[in-house]
Amino acid sequence: MVKLGKYVKPFLPIAFVVMFLILLEVLTTLKLPDLMSDIVDQGIATGNISLIWRTGLIMLAVALAGIIVAISGNYLASRASTAFGRDLRQAIFSQVEKFSPQEFNKFGTASLITRTTNDVQQMQMVFLMSMRMAMRAPLTAIGGVIMVVKKDPRLALLLLTLIPIISVVVSFVVIKGIPLFKSLQKKLDRLNQVLREQLIGVRVIRAFDRGKYETGRFGEANHDLTTTALKVNRMMVTLMPIMGLLVNFTSVGIIWFGAKRIDAGFLQVGDMMAFLQYTMQIFIAVMMLSMLFVMLPRASASADRIKEVLETEPSITDPEDPKIIDECTGVVQFHNVTFVYPGAAKPVLHKINFSASPGQTTAIIGGTGSGKSTILDLVPRFYDPTEGKITLDGVDIKELAQADLRSKLGYVPQKAMLFSGTIAENIKGGKHDATDEEVAEAARIAQATNFIEEREDKYDDFIAQGGTNVSGGQKQRLSIARAVVRRPQVYLLDDTFSALDYKTDALLRTELLESAAQATVIVVAQRVSTILHADQIIVLEEGKVVGQGTHKELLENCGVYQEIVASQFGEEDVS
Repeated sequence: MVKLGKYVKPFLPIAFVVMFLILLEVLTTLKLPDLMSDIVDQGIATGNISLIWRTGLIMLAVALAGIIVAISGNYLASRASTAFGRDLRQAIFSQVEKFSPQEFNKFGTASLITRTTNDVQQMQMVFLMSMRMAMRAPLTAIGGVIMVVKKDPRLALLLLTLIPIISVVVSFVVIKGIPLFKSLQKKLDRLNQVLREQLIGVRVIRAFDRGKYETGRFGEANHDLTTTALKVNRMMVTLMPIMGLLVNFTSVGIIWFGAKRIDAGFLQVGDMMAFLQYTMQIFIAVMMLSMLFVMLPRASASADRIKEVLETEPSITDPEDPKIIDECTGVVQFHNVTFVYPGAAKPVLHKINFSASPGQTTAIIGGTGSGKSTILDLVPRFYDPTEGKITLDGVDIKELAQADLRSKLGYVPQKAMLFSGTIAENIKGGKHDATDEEVAEAARIAQATNFIEEREDKYDDFIAQGGTNVSGGQKQRLSIARAVVRRPQVYLLDDTFSALDYKTDALLRTELLESAAQATVIVVAQRVSTILHADQIIVLEEGKVVGQGTHKELLENCGVYQEIVASQFGEEDVS
């Protein structure tokens, strides 16, 4: 819990204030039965009306004071617990932002969502209850015991017989609950994962008529979670009836033995009523602690899951003393780069060597699974090479701060990703302070102006999450505009023209090459027509470079490239 402790420390001053208010609240609560005893034994018994009025007013004032301090304590505790949850969520999100794909694969998106929401909510609830119940219950119980002993020490012995029974019941619930709650959170992860997959892939599910299968898969995960939750809740709900039964039996015992002591003259009627009130306060305090102990196993499981995220060190980190490239020209070089995905049996890239220079277009082509996209993923340091190194202007990219390195890159992923917001906001994702003119120019270069102007609100038109209300080609063009608007020194384009028709593809490449005339452009492509005029083409096969040169040179001396060209153009002359 050391990692989580630092998020609690800022709220300790508030906790001390809440504790002081709770102390006042407990004192007022303990005072009321004593005042009631005075009214019964002295006021009513003797017919002293003035004593009844005076004591009644004092009781009213004490009750009012108790309400005020209780409301104040609840308000401060609620504010502190809510702020604690906010800070914890922010800490988890900030940590996750540092993760590489390796850490994302380790936890899974569904689990990270559950840890950031449900697990934090469990911690927040326990934090609130700890400030209220964990402070109030012991004070009330101890104060109540002192008062019942003060009223009648012999009658107070009844309470001592219940302590071992309560301890056994609560311990049983806690011991049995911890593994069940851990299992419950994992099954919640599973349900979240299935639901997320079905919502994202709803079109595919409908297209292939997989609705019944997916409904069954969701039902299985849902039933599994429900079964575990019912098992947990059945165990938990038995605690309160048992505690209530013990309270009622104790009340009967107090009245039985108290009546005998009243008959013997050792106890007053008012004192017995006060004794009953104090006993009830003690049991309420014990029940509050029991509720807290019931919640602790689940909170403990949630704390472990949150701690696991916070203590996971990202595999991609910044150097202690990062280098700075003052005037970046954009020369990217691969030096004997070999890369193996974590857990993979063999390298996906093997001894890759090439150089990409400013003012030139370097194209990468090859079969499916040859490692084309992996090369582009290594440049922004989504992964680090297993062997060899990658340099930018002669500096190993591992020696640069990640933010500094990525500020020099314009990356367009293979799967175009848009965020909920306006078209302008999505384009400004590449440069948050871009002017309207820069946004419009980037859209023009990306050949997105026509369809943007046709939309009702133009650049202020809303884009749904994931870009579901625009076509694949429109998503690609907006993704390209997002990269263009930042005017990077290096463009990384991962098969970004695949959804475009040939005319738009040609226009976009012409405009892009003109605007990026002084930048380095590295393009991954499937279509040979996209890279015909590239300054150099790198041909990959099974993670190895099997050809490097211009289109014309490769047609003459690279068999793999010849096969690719033949598969796309047949016997046509594409020289």
